Amino acid sequence: MSGEANAGKALTVEVDGTSYSRIPIRTRVVLPGDDLDAFIREYVGDSLRPGDLLFVTEKIVAITQGRSYLVDEITPRRLALFLSKYVTRTPYGIGLGMPETMEMALRECGTPRILLAAAVSAVTKAFGRKGDFYRIAGDKARAIDGPTSGTIPPYNKAVVLGPERPDEVAKHLKALLGGAAEVAVVDINDLGGNILGSTVDRATEKRLVTILKDNPLGQGHESTPLGIIRAA
Repeated sequence: MSGEANAGKALTVEVDGTSYSRIPIRTRVVLPGDDLDAFIREYVGDSLRPGDLLFVTEKIVAITQGRSYLVDEITPRRLALFLSKYVTRTPYGIGLGMPETMEMALRECGTPRILLAAAVSAVTKAFGRKGDFYRIAGDKARAIDGPTSGTIPPYNKAVVLGPERPDEVAKHLKALLGGAAEVAVVDINDLGGNILGSTVDRATEKRLVTILKDNPLGQGHESTPLGIIRAA
């Protein structure tokens, strides 16, 4: 842990009158088959202090759970081909805007739910309202990461689903670290974020989203999938 911010990111931020450090932890690339416990022990080690919170990106949790798939391994159905055409892509990620990611959303969330989300969002978009698709499709759809040119290989050619049982993962990691810090599994990007699972209450989760809203771990090749929040 270098204690240095990623390029273009501030190390500290002030929320409700309190300053917080967001300390990124640089690691090697996590690969399918890696053991999350061993990875956390290797890179977090004795870095934690009382009152710290360790935040872990949902992507490395999902990868260690075997929830990453090479694009070439996914065969989209016709419905996925059709629906993906109507998803708005952004500079920060394609979301469900490609047939392969839409196919995985159909598998994860179920066809009826995705169709309902698509139908409602088609109507509400006409009235200038955005975000209804993911509000209805839910966190599983929102957490799906598609390949981008800025993603570290081999995930520039892979679709990664959201993690399973993120609350249980957070509780397990807290116990693994001897209760030295609270833990949160986070889905943060340059457009915003969500806390998928944690060992803190809802009010603290809401504060965490604000603390992390500028995505201090970065969006591309930073290789910092872990971080520590510490009152400065």
